[in-house]
Amino acid sequence: MLVKVALPLILAFIMFSLGVGLRVNDFTRVIKFPKAFGTGLFNQLILLPLVAFGIVTAFKISPELAVSVMILSFCPGGVTSNVLTRLANGNTPLSISLTAVTSLLSIITVPLLVAVSVKHFMGEHEAQINVTLLGIKMFLLTAVPVGLGMLLRAKAPSLVEKISRTISRIAMVLFVLIIIAALAVNRVVVFSNLAALGPALILINIGMLGLGLASSRLLRLETKDATTISLESGVQNGTLGIAVGAMIAANASDSLPPTTVASAVYGITMYFVSLPFVFWRKMAVKE
Repeated sequence: MLVKVALPLILAFIMFSLGVGLRVNDFTRVIKFPKAFGTGLFNQLILLPLVAFGIVTAFKISPELAVSVMILSFCPGGVTSNVLTRLANGNTPLSISLTAVTSLLSIITVPLLVAVSVKHFMGEHEAQINVTLLGIKMFLLTAVPVGLGMLLRAKAPSLVEKISRTISRIAMVLFVLIIIAALAVNRVVVFSNLAALGPALILINIGMLGLGLASSRLLRLETKDATTISLESGVQNGTLGIAVGAMIAANASDSLPPTTVASAVYGITMYFVSLPFVFWRKMAVKE
């Protein structure tokens, strides 16, 4: 019930909540921020997976958990990065545009990169990833709900204004519930590997926030843009990571597999790292 019904519905609703906050010009707005957008896209699609690969290799994390970390690194920021950017007084339109584009690109990039990660960490004898099927599932659970949310906003803007806050709150509650469920089901795996997995995830989070700032300063981006790039580089969609980890599980049981653990743990550790960063950047923007 949890994996086959609840998890897909929760992910679809969260992506719907993202779509409700999007407009068509969020996809075309990238023209206004070409340098900042290109930096964020590079950090998200290329730099983050490379950093994650280096860290899981250095920490000698077990194969299934290493795959779970890599899955997380392939997932875009989602609604969380938009909210944190707004709290940090960053460039929210840029954040939304990056999330919109990377969420659509993930339908192609995630299945391909997951297949490569499984082969590298778990070997040839593991179940082969059906890249096409995984891409179709991701399309149905991400692009379609986002599209429906955008359609609702376009057709009934006044209704969306009334219910958008409620939708966001429900999405946050559902996110917390799925994190708790993933941790509860895999509590033995989590606690036995927490000494390595926790620091690795925190290091990835801190490293990408720092690299986001460094790359922005190297390209002389404005302070608001730098804050946004940092958060988009360092904050991932944990719910999508859990969903993808469940999709690739070799067994057909209705419980969340170890490949979902990193995203679940990250759903907690990310706030301990990102919230202090948000408040620091908020002060920096004011100055």
